[in-house]
Amino acid sequence: MTPPPQTPTQIAWVTPDLDATETALTGLLGVRKWVRIPDVHFAPETCSYLGKPADFVASISLSYLGDMQLELIQPVRGENIYSDFLAQSGAGLHHICVEAASPEQFDEALAEAAGQGAPVVQQGVMAGGIRFAYVSAPQAGVPFLEIAYIAPEMGAFYDYIKGEQR
Repeated sequence: MTPPPQTPTQIAWVTPDLDATETALTGLLGVRKWVRIPDVHFAPETCSYLGKPADFVASISLSYLGDMQLELIQPVRGENIYSDFLAQSGAGLHHICVEAASPEQFDEALAEAAGQGAPVVQQGVMAGGIRFAYVSAPQAGVPFLEIAYIAPEMGAFYDYIKGEQR
């Protein structure tokens, strides 16, 4: 089965310094405003990394260029996909994200990715109704592909951030 074409909705970087990366991308891309979400806790009851429960904290900064979301992630504590990426590769482009329209399509996309040789490395559920999974995608020229289901209430928050760019 071939999946339907998907347009990436997000480009994400991992960084040890949100301020420096915000400044750099603002200068390079003309980003107008960043919205910070500090110290987001990913609990072991709702998140796994390399198949084991994960307990970590990361700070996130979001912005938009048109309809493309820009995400900056700064690992704070705990073992996770972001801290390991930073230790192994340094700051840089971490993933692109595609969205599933429903929880069922999210599950189907994960199964399709596994069938294409892209196993889940980290996955979880966040407040606001986000389900996310990172699949290993070096064969696609990007470290990871994030597959996400964004519930309507979180979509409204993202629309607010997008509106702040005008």
